[in-house]
Amino acid sequence: MNLPRELLEFLQCCTPEAWLNQALEHPDELLIDHANCEKKAASTALNLIFRYTDKPELLQKMSRLAREELRHFEQVTAMMAKRGITYRVLSASHYAQRLRQHARTSEPGRLVDTLIIGAFIEARSCERFARLAPRLDEELGDFYRSLLKSEARHYQDYLRLAKQYAETSIEDRIAFFADVEAKAIAQPDAEFRFHSGAVSASAECPAL
Repeated sequence: MNLPRELLEFLQCCTPEAWLNQALEHPDELLIDHANCEKKAASTALNLIFRYTDKPELLQKMSRLAREELRHFEQVTAMMAKRGITYRVLSASHYAQRLRQHARTSEPGRLVDTLIIGAFIEARSCERFARLAPRLDEELGDFYRSLLKSEARHYQDYLRLAKQYAETSIEDRIAFFADVEAKAIAQPDAEFRFHSGAVSASAECPAL
């Protein structure tokens, strides 16, 4: 699977092999929580639209992103219905909270950090789709491959907006959250989720 080199460099580490094995062992939870993630991503975009009404480019980017995420939600739930998987409530993983607890609370830092976190979440999703696709059945693998382009664009949109609305360089904040994000996915979690951690993390990414 070919992912942009810049995306792989943006992430400080790869998804642990242990998580990939867990994903294959929990096919129902993989799809259910994937649907939840798409729904949450749309909600995040809408929240930004309501909160920052004075930023036209953000409004346009987030509106498009929300529509795409909801379309993905529809596609995932349709895939679940086809496979006889009932959509049910699952507890959320700790991944997003592990990142968001470090966001600044005053503006423009709050917005910049929210956008950087969004970039990491989208980039990690893209990386996981790419690493999962070859291990899944043909139908699901093809579906995950079809999501790569939009997820990669979402990561880029979040990052561009963060740079646009920052008063100074954001390289230090990106480096900070890269470290936080890497630790977040390396931490073990009691339950498997799309963004959960796993028992161990591999040091380097295999070629994708």
